Amino acid sequence: MRWAALSSGLFLLGLTAQLAGGPAWLWWMLYLACYAAGGWAPGLAGLRALREKTLDVDLLMVAAAIGAAAIGQITDGALLIVIFATSGALEAFATARTEDSVRGLLHLAPDTATRTTADGAEQTVPVSDLEPGDVLVVRPGERIPADGTVLSGGSEVDQATITGEPLPVDKGEGDEVFAGTSNGTGALWVRVDRRAEDSVVARIAALVEQAGRTKARTQLFIEKVEQRYSIGMVAVTVAVFTVPLLLGDSLQRALLRAMTFMIVASPCAVVLATMPPLLAAIANAGRHGVLVKSAVVMERLGATTRIAFDKTGTLTSGSPELVEIRCLDEGLTDDELLRQAAAAEYPSEHPLAAAIVRAARNRGPALPATEEFTAHPGRGVTARVGGRSFGVGSPAAMLGSVDRGSESISTADDSVATAITAVAAAQERGYTAVVVTCEGRPAGVLALADRLRPEAPAAVAAARQLTGADPVLLTGDNRTTAERVADRVGITDVRAGLLPGDKVAAVRRLQADGHRIAVVGDGINDAPALAAADVGIAMGGAGSDLALHTADAIVVRDDLTAVAAVVDLSRRARRIVVANLALAATCIGVLVLWDLIGALPLPLGVAGHEGSTILVGLNGLRLLHRSAWSGSDRLG
Repeated sequence: MRWAALSSGLFLLGLTAQLAGGPAWLWWMLYLACYAAGGWAPGLAGLRALREKTLDVDLLMVAAAIGAAAIGQITDGALLIVIFATSGALEAFATARTEDSVRGLLHLAPDTATRTTADGAEQTVPVSDLEPGDVLVVRPGERIPADGTVLSGGSEVDQATITGEPLPVDKGEGDEVFAGTSNGTGALWVRVDRRAEDSVVARIAALVEQAGRTKARTQLFIEKVEQRYSIGMVAVTVAVFTVPLLLGDSLQRALLRAMTFMIVASPCAVVLATMPPLLAAIANAGRHGVLVKSAVVMERLGATTRIAFDKTGTLTSGSPELVEIRCLDEGLTDDELLRQAAAAEYPSEHPLAAAIVRAARNRGPALPATEEFTAHPGRGVTARVGGRSFGVGSPAAMLGSVDRGSESISTADDSVATAITAVAAAQERGYTAVVVTCEGRPAGVLALADRLRPEAPAAVAAARQLTGADPVLLTGDNRTTAERVADRVGITDVRAGLLPGDKVAAVRRLQADGHRIAVVGDGINDAPALAAADVGIAMGGAGSDLALHTADAIVVRDDLTAVAAVVDLSRRARRIVVANLALAATCIGVLVLWDLIGALPLPLGVAGHEGSTILVGLNGLRLLHRSAWSGSDRLG
């Protein structure tokens, strides 16, 4: 990266000196330094390829740049060097960052664990030494060291890194837990089920690496034919030089003709036909909050035929909000029930508690004072508010035969049956239900849900209009919740309950059906699917480091409508690339035939070659204009 930056800086200094009318020796020296800084890496790569009996465009570009300098066109040659050095450096940088993120993923799980022995003693041991059957104690706030099953205890566990679920999940005896997830307020005793190298989080890292290796290296169009073109150009250049020489032509005339051919046939115009439109599109996308990591990605975006969305953090914001209040106590209004529940929950650190408190504050005056607050990990809380005892917690804890000191609720109570019906109705609609009790009797049910991004329906509609195919929802959340969100945004193809490996399999199936898939996600659990997709797009606001580094493009401003807009911009760039290639190929063909059949003067050959190069470059730069980013307005 530093050599590319140095090369670009030297080019700008040389161009400034040249345009300012500085001495020729000064800007020639700056351009030659630009050649050295940016050309040694592609030149070395080209020589290595030559040693392996292949000829690639890297060596050809260096040769063309040297040839341009030899006939006085050093500025054009330096520009070619800068383009190649910069694109190669960006690709290497992106690859290195992705590898670093995969290695960092393995540090999600702690390095040590607290293992208990048969006599109740505790030992701190490395996670790598854990064996299936070991029993661990996981205290509040700690990360779970290994995949396993809860033997005793109760707590809420944030497992968004694995399943993508936006809310912590209550865990008790018999429940499965995953390495790298975060324990909440309670203690858990966990039996280890899998070794560290076989854990789900380790498999996520392996999936990302495997997808990166097996994903075919996509190239720009010109790079796909570089080998044949390079060999053909070198062979014809040699023939143009040797054949006239053997037929009695002078060395000077034969060399001049060969040099003219090399200049007019060099793919400078073809390279510039491809790169400026894509680079201009990248710059325009960046101005509108989308970071596209390379020209290859920008070209590939335009080939997308179907878009798959993650749910949590992508279509939704990833934070819960209150959506319904069902009051069961005739002595309370909806607002009063919410205020009492919020007051009881106020000291709690649970995300659902924060959502309830936020909703109560938005509706009315300050919350009443709370006394005798007690948290019951994995169950809920109890507190005295206004002289009465209130409980707020999960339906299983609040509506079962749960002993909470002086409180005991029997499921035979009619009010309990009513509450169970209300809970079932909320859960059928995909909501998370929270039960509120007053003096030991059910007082109401609060329904919470992940907040939908306001632009999500428009973004999904734009994706459908642009690709002509229904978008897909890929989520680790349960089917009921997934279908509720899908119905609200207009998605009919829902694939729910997916672990990271399942998401990769779903992407592979879509690709097997002939689709070019763009996956939009934000979490660690989305990273394997982002890597496996033809194009991975990460939401930048709350995206995990692994997702951001694995993705090919990043929506920095978290505006979902930008997904369809950048695909549309890529398609515009592809159309300009095709037009530019046709123009460049026509100019090259005419000049080459003129040189082979007739006697093309070198100055005229240079003028025609450089003229076509300038034309295609200016045509590509049209995408820098703000009007090129009209996809979101037109499609939305």
